[in-house]
Amino acid sequence: MKKMLYKDLSKRKIVASIETKKLLLKSIYKNSGIATFVRWKAFNCLINLPKNGNLSRVKNRCIFTGNSSKNNKHYRFSRLMFLKLARSGNISGLRKST
Repeated sequence: MKKMLYKDLSKRKIVASIETKKLLLKSIYKNSGIATFVRWKAFNCLINLPKNGNLSRVKNRCIFTGNSSKNNKHYRFSRLMFLKLARSGNISGLRKST
């Protein structure tokens, strides 16, 4: 599981580093007021970006266990780790209702 966790972390770093460049190239490509040659050059650069730079390649995983299913979107923990941490009181601002 650690291998998958490290792999996901490296993909997240690639996505973060490419995100602004990708946004700029897309806006240049879609702008019809710019010369066609420049637009095609931007499209060519956009195609040559690494495929791991897509946000859809990133998988949500638990920080502690690396489990990819049943994750809480606010805390990035799996369901089981979230319950364990909530019961022990390690998540600030969260109390179990009685």
